[in-house]
Amino acid sequence: MRQIFRLLAKFTSLNPKIQLHLNIMNLIQITTENFRTFHDAARILYQGDSNRIAPLDMEIENIFDPSKNDLFKDGEAIRWILQDDSGHCIGRVAAFINYHKARKSEIPAGGIGFFECIDSQEAANLLFDAGKKWLLERGMKAMDGSINFGENFSYWGVLVEGFTQQGYGMPYNKPYYQKLFETYGFRDFFQQHSYHIDITKPFPERMVKFAEYQASRPGYSFRHYEKKNAGKYISDLVSVFNTTWSDYLEDFTPMTERDLDGVMESAKPVIVEDFIWFAYKDERPVGMVIAFPDLNQVLAHFNGRVNTWVKMLKFMLLKNGKTITRNRVLIAGVIPEYQNSGVIGSLFLQFTNATKSRKHYTEIELSWVGDYNPRMRKVYEQIGAVPKKKHITYRYMLDPAVPFNRFTNERGNSNLRKDSLKKDE
Repeated sequence: MRQIFRLLAKFTSLNPKIQLHLNIMNLIQITTENFRTFHDAARILYQGDSNRIAPLDMEIENIFDPSKNDLFKDGEAIRWILQDDSGHCIGRVAAFINYHKARKSEIPAGGIGFFECIDSQEAANLLFDAGKKWLLERGMKAMDGSINFGENFSYWGVLVEGFTQQGYGMPYNKPYYQKLFETYGFRDFFQQHSYHIDITKPFPERMVKFAEYQASRPGYSFRHYEKKNAGKYISDLVSVFNTTWSDYLEDFTPMTERDLDGVMESAKPVIVEDFIWFAYKDERPVGMVIAFPDLNQVLAHFNGRVNTWVKMLKFMLLKNGKTITRNRVLIAGVIPEYQNSGVIGSLFLQFTNATKSRKHYTEIELSWVGDYNPRMRKVYEQIGAVPKKKHITYRYMLDPAVPFNRFTNERGNSNLRKDSLKKDE
């Protein structure tokens, strides 16, 4: 395992600031023989950038491993790196299709992701063109980027505001990436807003009173996750998730308990039980807040080169568990019939109090919520959260005859809006 993730020595001395030769650029497909170069490409491009915390090589590699990623059962992916004529790595990109989702969408779309590039439109265009050609050959009508070949709470979006260290799973990139995407012709499909709560400050008094009142109403109860009863809470999580998100997305793919079992098992070493909360009405699960410690505060010390969780956990123990001062909310939701009941405020009060009980925690990151979800954005602001970062999910229309439409979460209209625009307007 160590050998699999050992870096190629020839890349360690490359300096991204050297004079690059762009007259001839070589696009090289990633294989099982050269996959390390995909990870090395990012390390080279971000040398000296303290804001970038490298994700684990093994975690990214698992996304592109058919034995680890179930999307390959009805999907495919490809990766490339880009070198200049001197052999210096100047970019990378992946392209992928979830055929199950594409078939259910009115506009079949594939994705590009894990895009990295020097500040050169010429180089970026070659990477975008590679993804475009590959997706067109497979019948796609749109190309979304930069996104993940997996769930949208990780590695999703192009950072355009808030160029500071990101929470675990949230992408970081150079400020010029926005220009590279938009100059090529990508358009703003939807915006992703990340909020932060300073928990050294009191929870808004008005919200506390309302949340406490809601929690005391007959039939309501709030409980946190317990590893010893993992099966029950996994079932409750799946129930809330499917009921909430299927209500408005036509291309929604239901989550199964099997999907979640493996995720929760692998995450067991870093799960904090009272960072995961559920709301119940007459014992029916109606809402949840799912958060984890922000492991990026630990990963910052490894530059992506950790090939076992054991090493990371040992590091955490050496630091007495106080290296991490922030947690990240990945998912928060309430089923439709209770979305105006105040349940979400009560959930956040329970969760925030649990976080505050650990004195070394000072901050909560809520990432992310889409611009198409003003209700949740309002809730975040009511509990004292402030916007800190913004990512954009871009869409490029592969077929210029197909109208471009910003994303909306209205059921029956998942990809279309009345104010649709064509690409060349």
